[in-house]
Amino acid sequence: MSKPTTKLTWCKARLGEDMNWWISEISDPVHWDVDGLGMIDPRQFQHIIDLLEPLSDYGLQNELVDDAFYSFGIDSVDEDKTVLLKRVQDSILESEDPLFALPDVLDEEKGPYADLLDHITKLRVKMLNDLIDFSQNLTVEELEEEIREAQSADFMEGRASHFFNELTAILEYVPDGFELDDDEDAKPKSEDEELEKDLADVEAGTEVDEKIEEDDTMKWDEEEEEEEEDDYEETTAPPDENIDDDDEKR
Repeated sequence: MSKPTTKLTWCKARLGEDMNWWISEISDPVHWDVDGLGMIDPRQFQHIIDLLEPLSDYGLQNELVDDAFYSFGIDSVDEDKTVLLKRVQDSILESEDPLFALPDVLDEEKGPYADLLDHITKLRVKMLNDLIDFSQNLTVEELEEEIREAQSADFMEGRASHFFNELTAILEYVPDGFELDDDEDAKPKSEDEELEKDLADVEAGTEVDEKIEEDDTMKWDEEEEEEEEDDYEETTAPPDENIDDDDEKR
């Protein structure tokens, strides 16, 4: 969805020591203050999309995501590694090209980006209450309070709050003392994986004892076999040679 035409047509961004992109110049300095103004790079935005995906089952509205960002593409790179970004009208969600994303924060209280934050916060709380057995349901206010405290701590330590960190703080939020089940653990194990686990439980070099303990029935079978062998020897043994006296005389 294209946004209304503004004086925002380009900006320059640099990579900070925190590995986030920060805007140093902008085409519309009247409405945009570049002090602490961050830019989400394509890799970061893809990560955000991945984090948003589970919220689709809880009512995620993609149009709110699309409306919340201005799209920029790389035009050139200066010698000092500053990147010149040009505004494009492509949808940040539908474009096949890697795009930088600048949140629409012209109205920080009621603008499109603020609406998106409210939307994903409510959905995250809804998802957590569905997946975790809390004694009392988590509230939006509790999540927002924890995030504000973290942002205040960053501010006191002189760290600027980047949009990427703000979004991931919501999308990855889990209350202290709880955790979501890992996707890998939730998947049923295949027969090969079960066999591999069983084999791993057997110590290397351990011989498997295949000797079967003999019971009374097996002993009876052995006695029967011994009797048959004795009968066989009696019937096949050569007769005693009785030498007659007459034969000796001959």
